[in-house]
Amino acid sequence: MTYKTIEFTTDGRLAYLMLNRPERLNALNDDLESEIRAALVAFDLDDDLWVLIIHGAGRAFCAGLDVKEHSSFSFGSDDATRGAKALAAVRSGHVGGAQHLRGTGGEGWLGRTANYKPVIAAVHGYVLGGGAHLAAECDLVVAAEDARFAISETTTGMSGSRTWAKINTFMPSKIASEMLITGRRIEAAELYRLGLVNRLVPAGEHLRAAEELAHEVLKVPPLAARDSVRVTRKQWVPLATQLDEQMQLSRLDLTEDFREANRAFAERRAPVFRAR
Repeated sequence: MTYKTIEFTTDGRLAYLMLNRPERLNALNDDLESEIRAALVAFDLDDDLWVLIIHGAGRAFCAGLDVKEHSSFSFGSDDATRGAKALAAVRSGHVGGAQHLRGTGGEGWLGRTANYKPVIAAVHGYVLGGGAHLAAECDLVVAAEDARFAISETTTGMSGSRTWAKINTFMPSKIASEMLITGRRIEAAELYRLGLVNRLVPAGEHLRAAEELAHEVLKVPPLAARDSVRVTRKQWVPLATQLDEQMQLSRLDLTEDFREANRAFAERRAPVFRAR
């Protein structure tokens, strides 16, 4: 398969999925979401591949959603345009507008697979919003010291509860609550101390360290490793699914504050919220 926004390569039993929109800091648009999903399925169903490393090209792992290109965003448009975009979102799998990405919902990117093979996130730079969501679902996380994580959905007027569910599963703390409530960016070193990150390495060393960790995993009997993955992923699926159901009732994507947050971002100004 030919990809436009990712690179999917293999080396023996090891596979690599590189997010490849460096000019947009690997921010998620519709094409990138679709191709991540396709590559994850290809990896899961290939009997010759046992471990996957997900990483990002350029200066960041993933800076979240691309508000200029993602079909979930329609700030600055009239009601008719917003309605058309909402319909397009439903047809493309973005049910509920900005509340649903192809990689989200309770089971997310990795909550339901055929084989539950280990996936390692090798992150650097920005790990924001949808990027934090993807990294938190991975079974192991290697982070460069320059990595900054954030549940940035909150600052755009959306709910980051599904990302929080995954982070809080492995790092239960008030820091996780602060990330959800404020959207503050947290340094990788702090998350390493709190247990969300498995390896903390100097800037530029994250992919090499992830490969070392992958080769450790490859020494384990693969079916036993996959059973361990299945057990750990099942910890966050029920809570994320419950929160996802609640999010569909809140419809934050229809609020004035949601539109204002994203207009302000596009116009490079401070937002003015009105709690409506």
